[in-house]
Amino acid sequence: MSVYFDFDEVDAFTVGAIGQPGERVFLLQARHGPTSVTIKCEKRQAGAIADYLRRVLVDLPDSGIKPSADALELAAPTDPAFVLGPVGLGYDRDNDRLLVQLEELVVTDIDLDDDSENAGPIELRDAADVDRGHVRLFLSRSQASAFCEQAETVVAAGRPPCRWCGNPINPDGHACPRMN
Repeated sequence: MSVYFDFDEVDAFTVGAIGQPGERVFLLQARHGPTSVTIKCEKRQAGAIADYLRRVLVDLPDSGIKPSADALELAAPTDPAFVLGPVGLGYDRDNDRLLVQLEELVVTDIDLDDDSENAGPIELRDAADVDRGHVRLFLSRSQASAFCEQAETVVAAGRPPCRWCGNPINPDGHACPRMN
């Protein structure tokens, strides 16, 4: 049985990174009371979630309420329940909440015939047959805004991007594919 969490409200929804730039592990975390779930994600996924939430918030009035700084820090334990795959985002007008759905990345079985150059088609399990971890939560406008600010801070704390290709630049340099 996979992980399944359904939060109609959360005390905190945040993003953080563990490790040194270039070797960081990015984590999303949702907490409500004593219940928390942590999900491993990619830096770009965290940034994309923040970008979408920011675009939705532009059309809504500011709530003026700011979550506490504690709500933006990762809380122990930080062991991820799963690795992030598909993300669903939306806005519930009736309840004035932003919906975030996070699903587990599922690696499907690939059957390749090594004996033949003309191997048959790749067979993938149907996604409907996979028991995938799932977290669904609703955020207030202030929680979504705080998540966006935290995500921007965490993402920017890493290696700077190359101005030509956008790939991260290591402290010892970077081989840019756009430079000959």
